[in-house]
Amino acid sequence: MPARKAPILVLLGVATFAAGLIVSGALKVTPASEAHSAGNAPGGSASAGPASASAPTLPRTMTIPSFADIAAAALPAVVSIASTGVVSEDQQQSQGVDPFEFFFGPRGRGNSPRQRQRRAVAAGSGFVISDSGWVLTNNHVVNGASKIQVTLRDREVFSAKVVGADPSIDVALLKIDANHKLPALALGDSEKMRVGDPVMAIGNPLQFAGTVTVGVLSAKGRTGISDNVTSASLQDLLQTDAAINFGNSGGPLLNTNAEVIGINTAMIQPAQNIGFAVAIDSVKAILPQLEKSGKVERGMLGVRIGPVDQDIQKAFKLPSMDGAFVESVEPGKPAERAGVKPGDAIVQVDNVVVHEPRELINYVSSRPPGQAVRLTVVRNGQRQTLSATLARLDVGETASEASPASERPGRQERLGISVAALTSEIRQELNVPANVSGVVVADVRDGSPAGDQGMAPGDVITEANGAKVTSIEEFRSAMARVGRGDYVRLYVRRFSPQEASRFVIIKTE
Repeated sequence: MPARKAPILVLLGVATFAAGLIVSGALKVTPASEAHSAGNAPGGSASAGPASASAPTLPRTMTIPSFADIAAAALPAVVSIASTGVVSEDQQQSQGVDPFEFFFGPRGRGNSPRQRQRRAVAAGSGFVISDSGWVLTNNHVVNGASKIQVTLRDREVFSAKVVGADPSIDVALLKIDANHKLPALALGDSEKMRVGDPVMAIGNPLQFAGTVTVGVLSAKGRTGISDNVTSASLQDLLQTDAAINFGNSGGPLLNTNAEVIGINTAMIQPAQNIGFAVAIDSVKAILPQLEKSGKVERGMLGVRIGPVDQDIQKAFKLPSMDGAFVESVEPGKPAERAGVKPGDAIVQVDNVVVHEPRELINYVSSRPPGQAVRLTVVRNGQRQTLSATLARLDVGETASEASPASERPGRQERLGISVAALTSEIRQELNVPANVSGVVVADVRDGSPAGDQGMAPGDVITEANGAKVTSIEEFRSAMARVGRGDYVRLYVRRFSPQEASRFVIIKTE
């Protein structure tokens, strides 16, 4: 049986070529279409369940909105966007897709050492958010463009300028100057949307201007849809099955009140109708900064966090699985200065209760650098409040969200590892700094509890069940107090190929 191909995530700007080729997108260049003129758009009751289970109560009747009314209200404010730039042929090749070859097959490139430059036009969508001409779209639709044209539903064409952009969440704010008031869309509330709510996507897929598709909100809070760790950590994406295709980038995702609840930005290939939109609440939080300064400055704590799973809850004796579990703390950053320690569970920031890591990330990143925040943490079963002054998050900085617990990588034998002293030779081989004390993992038994949690030779254990480990004797002493079926908390540092620190929670055999 042939190997299965992994799904491919693509941004949704459509490439057209006027006098040459096109580039578009940050994750992967989208295949192009032939150029056309952008903007030429002329219940029943629930069945009974087992006696021991209570069936959910559902309304007997539901009012289905008229999608035609939603489309009629929204279409006049949806625009086509064409951004023009210049790209050299070697840049085009580096993106991995030649639009000419996509349609007409491979062609000879010749052996000339001269770089040929081509005019590149990326086509996408957008929507007007004020009658004075403010337009929202994706950053990847207009990034690097020397010329941007916006075409309205009535075929009016305007030049546009980028007022501000935030690549971290793939949003750009444009301005066009019209001599009359423009139809505009209201921004809704993405947080209030429920999974299963009806939604509508409008845009210009494959140059078919004003295309309307409908579906439901498939999921909320999707993350990691990015090749940049900072972007991935800041994402708060909506998933929908409303059909979106190349060219839908920057168009609105609407609720049944014709309010924007997301900006369509990406889809998965070759999946059937798995698309993503930037949650509009994330956009509303940064609009004032985009309008005022053209860029976004975000706050940062300097912690690596993950969800509280069942093992962490039991091992750290936490009252629930709510909160953001602190895997590691960056030296010299606000969290360390505030007294946050690995193993803490952050359960509240200011007046916002933290149920999962995403809520902490969203709140902190929406605050400006220099602002003080109150962190409520649970440590050793006790709640305490700490004060941290946020630093500036730099683009490209390491993401603050850890991998899910299921992917995170007794007695010593019950863990399935053997350890060795951290000698000077081993320090040099593993690039372990002189100020780090611990024992080094020499071997991990296949199929062992430690192996199942991702531990590997070369890991350095610096703490076991809350006790510092500076020698093999101290590690064995900590393990001697562990019984069969007990949870062991190991703080593990890995220095190759890049430094990472985390807790490993192991249930002994």
